[in-house]
Amino acid sequence: MDGGTEAFPELGKHCQESYCNQLDFLPFKCDGCRKVFCLDHRSYKSHDCPKSEHKNRTVVLCNLCSMSIEREGEDEEKVILERHAMSGDCDPSKKQKPKCPVKRCKEVLTFSNTNTCKVCLQKVCLKHRFPTDHSCNPKASSKFLIALAARSRKECGGANRLSSPPPPPSVKAC
Repeated sequence: MDGGTEAFPELGKHCQESYCNQLDFLPFKCDGCRKVFCLDHRSYKSHDCPKSEHKNRTVVLCNLCSMSIEREGEDEEKVILERHAMSGDCDPSKKQKPKCPVKRCKEVLTFSNTNTCKVCLQKVCLKHRFPTDHSCNPKASSKFLIALAARSRKECGGANRLSSPPPPPSVKAC
């Protein structure tokens, strides 16, 4: 006994590629043709799967509006993009994503890299999150807080609170 498959005959599968027939202990089952293959022949292309188009989807990315268009058939990318531009679905204004307002900073503001300054309430990237790193204008934020306090007083029945400081923007004092 060589310690191989005689002791465990149900272990592993032979690759169903006609010239390979390698015994693989971690075989792959193709979701197109439903045959079993080794690591070298697991892709559609490597075993010439007759049903490779079944799950093979590709998309083309529009440079103008960043929309992805599914490729149908054998159309070339240029033809697909021309058809997309003529369809009216292409809107370049959708591509404009918010950027950091600091001069010469080209960082696109996303959910994970945006910081709101607590002094001026301006949205900036993480590199410019400190007031000394961006054009922080505390006067603009004080105008915002005064307007917010006035709106809060109006909503609370017009109570005049000149003796107490205006409430913070997150707290509604009523």
